Amino acid sequence: MANLLLIESPGKSKKLSQILGPGWIVKASMGHVRELANDGDDALGFDLLDDRVQCRYEPRETGGRKVLAELRQAVKQAEAVYIATDPDREGETIGWHLQQELRLKNPRRVVYSEITPQAVKAAIAHPRALDQALIAAGRARDCLDKLVGYKGSKHVVWRLNIGAKSMGRVQSATLHLLCTREKEIQAFKPQDYWSVWVEYQEGFKAFYRAKLKTSSTPTIELTDDATEGKESQESDRVTSQAEADRLVAIARSTPHQVVTVEGKISHQSPPPPFITSTLQQAAGAKLRFSPDRTMKVAQSLYEAGTITYMRTDSVMLAESFCTSVRDYLEQFDPTNVPTQTTRHRTAKGAQEAHEAIRPTDVNRLTVQMSEDAAKLYELIWNRSIASQCCPARLRKTRVVTRSGSVQWEARGQVVEFPGYTRYWNNLSADTQLPVLQQGQSLTLKQADANQKQTQPPPRYTEPKLVQLMERQGIGRPSTYAPTIKTLKEREYVGVDKGKLQPTALGMELDRSLEKLLPELIQPEFTAQMEAALDAIAQGKQDWQVYLTSWHRTYFAPALEKAGQILRSNGAQVVNSNESRSPDSTKPKSQATMTKTACPKCGEAMSKIPSKSKKLKANHFLKCGAVGCGAVMFWNPNGKRYELPYAQRVPNPEAFTDVPCPVCGALLERYAYTKEGKEKVMLRCSLMENRRGKCQEVAFFEGREGFWSPKFGTLRLESLVK
Repeated sequence: MANLLLIESPGKSKKLSQILGPGWIVKASMGHVRELANDGDDALGFDLLDDRVQCRYEPRETGGRKVLAELRQAVKQAEAVYIATDPDREGETIGWHLQQELRLKNPRRVVYSEITPQAVKAAIAHPRALDQALIAAGRARDCLDKLVGYKGSKHVVWRLNIGAKSMGRVQSATLHLLCTREKEIQAFKPQDYWSVWVEYQEGFKAFYRAKLKTSSTPTIELTDDATEGKESQESDRVTSQAEADRLVAIARSTPHQVVTVEGKISHQSPPPPFITSTLQQAAGAKLRFSPDRTMKVAQSLYEAGTITYMRTDSVMLAESFCTSVRDYLEQFDPTNVPTQTTRHRTAKGAQEAHEAIRPTDVNRLTVQMSEDAAKLYELIWNRSIASQCCPARLRKTRVVTRSGSVQWEARGQVVEFPGYTRYWNNLSADTQLPVLQQGQSLTLKQADANQKQTQPPPRYTEPKLVQLMERQGIGRPSTYAPTIKTLKEREYVGVDKGKLQPTALGMELDRSLEKLLPELIQPEFTAQMEAALDAIAQGKQDWQVYLTSWHRTYFAPALEKAGQILRSNGAQVVNSNESRSPDSTKPKSQATMTKTACPKCGEAMSKIPSKSKKLKANHFLKCGAVGCGAVMFWNPNGKRYELPYAQRVPNPEAFTDVPCPVCGALLERYAYTKEGKEKVMLRCSLMENRRGKCQEVAFFEGREGFWSPKFGTLRLESLVK
């Protein structure tokens, strides 16, 4: 019998099959095979019981059952089963779901960060058990995100009646960052100022300094990847035209001479190799890739075996890779070989078991793939090589001149040895000053002042937002790109000239959440939750105790308080005109009243536009009555609006007197349409069981009664009609 290797993505199958050879079967789970059910309280799919969490899982709608059926057949034919899902918490959790669904007693967990023969075979040779702490962290994240998303959306967001569809633990905190910046921009009042400068016949330009720094060591001015080579020089700000004219007059009327000349050799260390966030930032700045596009291209490179795993927050590099880079440099760039292997410090809380993102083979300079893949690979290759090179050596020069009582300063920089910048240049352009002597007289060529205006803080680009999320501790490497994508899909954020700008809908939702759930949208609060998940992953915290305690002590009271505000004041108070900026406009997605009565309270329901792919129509109905908030969705088969399954009132006339063969509850009649024909089936009347242990209870109408592929035939005379 063959060995079975279970992976997530089918894109890896061919490469892994080639590596493992005959005697192996490689099967993909297509990502997550099951998820929390949409049943129970607020369709959470789990119950919070004292200090326990009782979860109910079901196969994913998009082919989950079919995939599991195929995997079960493969397991029957396998001698041993190896789980090789991705090397992170999410991958560990998917492995656990596979173990549960396929009823694997002792699956062998293998982990590799690159799809190469050496790495894969080494992992197969040293399997381990599934890591229960990582699984606990993954399950906790799933429950926490659904708890916040479902309860917060239903009990707060939907009741606002502004057209907003959802909120989320990471999503809403990220939106708050964007809206906070937008408020700063709206409140900003520009001020005029002047930059005063002189230019000398000796061939350099100097800027007015009101007060000179006492340090004799010029600071190294590294530019950001997004603004590389765009160094801006200005004088100290002069706040009036009169003062600027006075300084220019002094410069033009009094002689100039050199006061001090300072110079020093400085060394700039190479940057660390890429982690997920820095890869997204660099790809955005240099290639204009969105975070989502970057991760898709990186995924293709990983599956092709050309780079290591792309979801990581560690800058650690394998010793073997460092050695191979050193060998490469000794052959092609010998002056760039450092005396010792360069080590980079990983940020606190990073998962040291992971490597940074790097090529799997340093001698592979290019890849034969799509244009995007080739560009991203080159970026990764250059950064990885640069991280192991010598520091750059720079000669920094600072010259201070004086005219009368006014001092002027010029700075220069010359790269004397490029070092790592041959592969990754993040230095500003050279500015070379002439050779000058202390006390030397200078000939003024020109003196003038440029009137300028203070600028508002800039909006964030997607890469900059990723950087901010990482610094604030919001989310983790796997969540940056999907969070930004969700904000755009929900129409909370738009993109204008490459910058993220909250829409009127996004601003209005953030204003509401700031009053109703103020703690939840604060970055520090979200970061604390991420720290708790990290503690769970390290085995320091029980995930069920944490989740139940968090809900009991914070979230449930917070929702109750928000509900009281909504019940007493109504949504119009939360979104009053006082809280809006003068420039804000109504959201694009507007609710319109319908003649459909709410099945719960009888009030007229509103039609809410929606682009959700899960809906059968481009809208849903929502009751705007205070304290109700019922929603209904369109059923194209029955040509009617219906409440969510978990909220529907059972129809007594649909019950039979036949017990369910699994749980004993009565079977109910259920009408449906198939191939244009109206049909009837019998199923368990308990919703929570239909999605769980009774999901295979289905009796179809036939000539002699109702029959089931699993439970046989029921006679018509035994049913109450």
